[in-house]
Amino acid sequence: MTRHLEWTVGLDLVEEGGRTRAEARLDTGTSTLTGHGSARCNPADADVPVIGDDLAASRAMKDLAGKLMREANREMEAVGAGTLPRRTGPGYGWPEAVT
Repeated sequence: MTRHLEWTVGLDLVEEGGRTRAEARLDTGTSTLTGHGSARCNPADADVPVIGDDLAASRAMKDLAGKLMREANREMEAVGAGTLPRRTGPGYGWPEAVT
């Protein structure tokens, strides 16, 4: 079965007083998640607004990605799928050698 979904991501940037704030929004059609990020210009550095935009936007999207991953983990746990390996010990070698 083929499924086609379209999710919309929006990003707003505001720069004021050497500080850039970003808000990233994901709209899935059934829910909305929001991530935030910011950047500030060091007073000793040249003011290059595009750098602040890039930093704030990437931080907002990283925050949004983390929230989406945590939501996926909750949904997997709700249906009985574990999100962490159930084993203990190293991921390599012989299990009987682990004490």
